[in-house]
Formats: sequence, C-alpha cells, structure tokens
Amino acid sequence: MIANPFFPEIHGNFGFGCMRLPMAGKNVDLTQFSAMVDEYLAAGFNYFDTAHGYLGGKSETALRECLTKRYPRERYILTNKLTASYFSKPEGIRSLFEQQLEACGVDYFDFYLMHAQDAAIYAKFRRCGAYKTALKLKEEGKFRHFGISFHDKADVLDKILTDWPQIEVVQIQLNYVDFEDSSVESRKVYEVCEKHGKPVLVMEPVKGGSLVNLPEEAQRIFDDLNRKKGTAISNAGYALRFAAGFPKICAVLSGMSDSAQMRDNIRTMTDYSPLDSEEREAVDRVCQVFRSMQMIPCTGCRYCVAENDCPQQILIPDLFSCMNLKTTFHNWNQDYYYQNILTQGHGKASACIRCGKCERVCPQHLPIRKLLQDVAREFERK
Repeated sequence: MIANPFFPEIHGNFGFGCMRLPMAGKNVDLTQFSAMVDEYLAAGFNYFDTAHGYLGGKSETALRECLTKRYPRERYILTNKLTASYFSKPEGIRSLFEQQLEACGVDYFDFYLMHAQDAAIYAKFRRCGAYKTALKLKEEGKFRHFGISFHDKADVLDKILTDWPQIEVVQIQLNYVDFEDSSVESRKVYEVCEKHGKPVLVMEPVKGGSLVNLPEEAQRIFDDLNRKKGTAISNAGYALRFAAGFPKICAVLSGMSDSAQMRDNIRTMTDYSPLDSEEREAVDRVCQVFRSMQMIPCTGCRYCVAENDCPQQILIPDLFSCMNLKTTFHNWNQDYYYQNILTQGHGKASACIRCGKCERVCPQHLPIRKLLQDVAREFERK
C-alpha cells in the first residue's frame, strides 16, 4: 500500500464513501456494513466519508453503530460535510454540526467539507458566514482539516480557492467519461486544484456504477485487453486506477453497497499501479463508445428525490436509469419496469409540474425537466 503524500494519517489512497451502503429494505444492513468495515480496516485502509443527507440521515447513524462504537478513535479517519439544505441562518450551522457529531458518535471530525459547492450554494454559504463559522469550529478543535466538495465549472472553483486559501483539500467528481465533458469539466476543475496547490479527493470514480455495467461494445474493449495481457482487471478497477493516476490525488472514494464490490476495490487499490499506455488507449476507446450513445449522465446520487422531495413523487434517477438501459440494450424489459414497477405509487415522467426543485439540487446540473419530457415521449407513447 502506498503512503499518502498529503495527509499521513490517511492510510493509502482509497476511501470508503458512505452514500451507497448495503440496504435491507429502507434501512442500512448493519450486519453486512459492519463486516465490510472490518474487512476494509483489516486491509489497511481507514478513510470514511459521509454527509448529513446521505440515506436520509441513516449513513451517519450506521457509521456510529458499525464503526465508531466498535473501534477506537485513532483507527479511522472520518469526514463529514456542511450541506446547504440543512441550515437557513448563520446560527443554524453550529447546532447542525453538533447534531452531526452526535449522529456519528464522535467528539471531532478529521475532515469537514463545505458540501456540493457551486455558484448558487457558495453564495448562500457567504451570506450565512458558513466558511467563517467552520473555521471557528476548527480553531476550537471540532475538526482537523477544512475543505470543500465541488460541483460546478472551473472558474467558480478558482474564485472559491482564491477567496479562501485556508481550504486544505478539494473533493471533485473525476472519472474517465467526465474528464473532458464540457458540462462537468473534470479536467479543468482538477487543473484549478493543481494551480492552487490543493490535494484532491475524488468522488464518482465509477460514475454511480455506470462504469461497472458497460455497454456491450465497451465491455469488449476491456475484455480483449485483459485476454491480451493475461490479466483480470475489473471494470471498476480500470475506473479507479484512472481516477487515482494524477499527481494531486489524495484519495479516491468509492460508494460500495456490498462486500463483493469492496473486495474488488481493495484488490485494485492495495496493489495500486497507474494505467499504462495500452490501458489508457482502451479507456479512450470506451469513452468514445459512451459519447456515441448520448446517455443521460445521471450518477444516481438521489439528491433530487432525497433532499428536496419531488412534489409529484417521481423517481427521477430510476427513470433516467431506465431510459439509459433502453438506449443501451434496446430491450422491451425497460418498458415493463417503467409501467409496472417504477411508476406504481410514484409519478410518471409526464406528471412533472416543472417546479425546478430537482434542478436546483442536481450536482450534475442536468436539465431534468427537459429530460423527463424525453422519458415521457419514450415510455408513454399512446
């Protein structure tokens, strides 16, 4: 395992993202999550990432039950975030922070990030003095490292890092499909971090699972490469190695929802090596496949339905996934799922009242209202 060049207390360069935990119905499967925590720590890694809104607050309490109650404080690194939707006035920030400490069962956080910063959310944080309050909490020993997570264009990040040189680390979305995407600007955003000398935490390295279950044409590219080289690298392995292969990367976070995913990721990151030239060429060809398919670039974070509660109860990420799968496989099964599962007890795409709540919280800045019209045209034909 490589030593972390930026924060020695972080073991290796692989973090456990706790937004997509194993579930038993509507609750976190605490037995499986505890086993995953044990195996992850036993492999030598120690970085856990959560936020107050993940899984409707159940991520924090699951970490309390499965990690912080069961291990001494020095065994793990815990990151939490200040999320805009949970405070409206300056005085609400400190009380929210204390709630987060209690929910996680700790006396301090190792890292505390200003969550999901974009131009609009940054403006709210400025109005509420959120950065100043957070830095005061740091002075009081309530957390050790101050950072941001970011979802916007490179020029917005450049302004934030110029305004706040106290920022120690930046969490960004970076994967091989989004790297040159003009709507996400992963490469340009990463280059701004380099410009300001900030270490980078990577989120969405497998793009919400989209880089695990690949279209057939893309899958053949990696399968052929594995046969040629006599390797058995998984799709997630290629994605993680791409994301980790830049000089300022501190750690790559993966949201793992079962033990098999975690073990595959541990294998990749324990003996980590960057992509070689042949592997990079294969990744470029996979990107070309994705670009040719014009899929909806939703990562399934579920902010649009979890944090802002669609008034029409439309399962937006699920409908987008259904649309993408139909685009990929041209399969009638997706029509069945749309009509008989995803819209039973929930709104159809055509039920959208165009209120825009979903778009205001979407980290990908997707034109959700327009996309729902496309979904309705595809699945609700008379």
